[in-house]
Amino acid sequence: MADTPSRAGSPATPDTDLIVIGGGPSGCSAARMAASVGMRSVLIEPDSLCRNLYRIPALNNVLGGYTSGPELADSIATELKNTELCRLELGRRATELRADDDHTTVTLETGARLTAPYAIVATGVGPLQPRDTFWITAPSDLPLPPLWRADAYDAEGRTLLVLGGDRTIGTFLRAHPTTPTRLVVVYPESDDYKIEEIRDDPRVTLRPVEHVTLHLAEDAATAEIVDRSGERLTVTADAVHLSIGNAPTAPSGDIVRDTAGYCLPSAQHPRVIVAGDLRSARFQRIMTALGSGSEAALHAYYAARELLNGDAN
Repeated sequence: MADTPSRAGSPATPDTDLIVIGGGPSGCSAARMAASVGMRSVLIEPDSLCRNLYRIPALNNVLGGYTSGPELADSIATELKNTELCRLELGRRATELRADDDHTTVTLETGARLTAPYAIVATGVGPLQPRDTFWITAPSDLPLPPLWRADAYDAEGRTLLVLGGDRTIGTFLRAHPTTPTRLVVVYPESDDYKIEEIRDDPRVTLRPVEHVTLHLAEDAATAEIVDRSGERLTVTADAVHLSIGNAPTAPSGDIVRDTAGYCLPSAQHPRVIVAGDLRSARFQRIMTALGSGSEAALHAYYAARELLNGDAN
C-alpha cells in the first residue's frame, strides 16, 4: 500500500519482479497483467491512480460500457488495490532509472532505491503551456487553463478562444452537447489531423494559423492572428483555454528520447520497456494505453524466461 516503506534491493536480491513507473491506464494494466502471470510488481505513482481519467467527463471510444473517465478510473483503481501481487507506492515520484546487464534500479525522490530485473516506464505526458510552443506569443507569467477544466457554466452563452486543436476539444463538446457556446479554435499545421472530429460541430469556428499573439484583460481576451495566407485579423473572446497538447514526462537516467521527448520502445535498453502515451504523440488513447501496458508486462514475463525469440504463445 501507499504507506509501505520502500526497501533497497540488490541485483542478487531484487525487491520485486517488475517495477512499473506511472499509475495511469497503461501502468495499471501492466501491473494487472503481470499479476495474472505470477509476477510481483511495485507500481510507483506520485499522485492517485488514473488521475487524468477523472478529468474526462465523457467517453465514446472505450470498451466495457464506460461512458465517463471517473467511472473507468474508479474501476481500475479498485482492481489494482485488490491485486495482491502488486505493491502500490502512491505519493512517491521516480526521479531516476538506471539499467544494467542484469537489473534495473529506480531511485525515488526520497532517495530510496528499488531494484528489479525489468522496469516499465508508463509516465505518460503532461500539459503544455504557450511558452512551450513556437506559434503562440503570450504573457509568460500567466498559465492558462486547459479546456477540460471549463464546465457548462464557464461556456454558457460565451465565446471561448481555444489555442490548439488537440483532442480535448472533442471531449469537451461531447460532455456538453446542448450547452450554447462558441469555440474559436486557432491551431497550427501540426494539428490539422486532430480537428477532423470537431469540424462539423456548429459551435466550432476553425482558424488555421501561422502565429497568434495573445492579449489578456480581466473580462476579455484578444488574439492577433496571422493566418496561413499571411493575412492578419483580430479575434476577441470571453475567455481563453488551452488545447495545445502534451509533452512527455519520464524520469532521468537510462531512457532514450527522440527530439520531441518521446521514448521509442525499440530504442531502449533491453530491461527498460516503454508503454502508453510516452511512446508516441500519435497513439494517445485510453484503449491503446491499456493494451500497451499489458503487452509490456508480457514482454518482461517472456524475456525473463528467455522466450522472446521463440514461441511465446
